[in-house]
Amino acid sequence: MKTEHELRREMEAICSTLWDKSWVANHDGNATVRLAPGLLLATPTGISKRLITRENLIVLNDKGDRVRGRMRPFSERGLHLEVFRQRSDAQAVLHAHPPHAMAWSLKARDLPSFTPEAVVSIGASTPVVPLRMPGSEAEKALAPYVQDYDVVILGSHGVLSWGDDLEQAFLRMELVEHLCRVAILAGEVRPLPDGMLRPLLDKRTRAGLGPDARKTR
Repeated sequence: MKTEHELRREMEAICSTLWDKSWVANHDGNATVRLAPGLLLATPTGISKRLITRENLIVLNDKGDRVRGRMRPFSERGLHLEVFRQRSDAQAVLHAHPPHAMAWSLKARDLPSFTPEAVVSIGASTPVVPLRMPGSEAEKALAPYVQDYDVVILGSHGVLSWGDDLEQAFLRMELVEHLCRVAILAGEVRPLPDGMLRPLLDKRTRAGLGPDARKTR
């Protein structure tokens, strides 16, 4: 179990990386990580990820209310809470606007995992969650995808990813952005043959990843 100091340091580093990669602009993006039962360490609203420090992070309860810290909570925390409610295994959630994934989201169609490595890492495809008004409507749109996926593209709204820690959530987002970039460069994406998918998904399960693996825990 990581200490609060370690988690604050990791959060500061991941926010800096999101900004360095130009995956966030202005006050875009947010991050949360489980701190203790019923408590989340979170980025605040109204500040560039370039300026996030371990000192200006805030602590939320499992209803999204601020319990520690001076700055205000970000408005889209309901998306993070939806993931944490449904997935007890999820320890961290990231939201950012990687540009190629944003561009793909405008196509409003799911992104196939067209490399074997991607199938093992994130499954056969990454869905595009339908665009809805921020708030309860967006949370309801996300809800059906949380159990079966570890990363989604939000329609016109970037990428939401989750994982065992901030690093895994980041790597899943990074992979989706990479796949979107390649798909856009290719112009047309050819999914892997059906005969390859099942063995790769079985390999994913054996690696302890995905919904089938969680059923056996």
